[in-house]
Amino acid sequence: MAKDQYLKVEFESLSMKDSENLDNFCMKLNGLVANIRALGETIGEEYVLKKLLRAVPTKFLQIASAIKQFGELGMMSVEEVIGSLKAHEERLSGQECSREEQQLLLMDDEWSKRENNSGKLLITHEKWLKKSNRGGS
Repeated sequence: MAKDQYLKVEFESLSMKDSENLDNFCMKLNGLVANIRALGETIGEEYVLKKLLRAVPTKFLQIASAIKQFGELGMMSVEEVIGSLKAHEERLSGQECSREEQQLLLMDDEWSKRENNSGKLLITHEKWLKKSNRGGS
């Protein structure tokens, strides 16, 4: 009896950290659910879905809200919701890469503007940093 109570408390307090991988978190969640069910306790799929959507960090807030609002949780499986969250996570990581690439391209473009045709730098790196910090060009 004590073990099932402990697992239920652990299930209720479970939340995903911002730095945590979705796959790792879902393995923890599914492991807890499997252990609770193995002890003979019933825990419904919809209840698990609601917990999953409550436990994700703010970077998933938009997709979690959409699933809650427009999805029929009684008709969805945990795997479907995890798939939607995983797709969102992949889109987010793709956007981060493209932002970094854009910043690198902007820096490269700035350096190119400061070179003449023979490849000599028309402004020193220190001057460029001072101008960049002041917002001037």
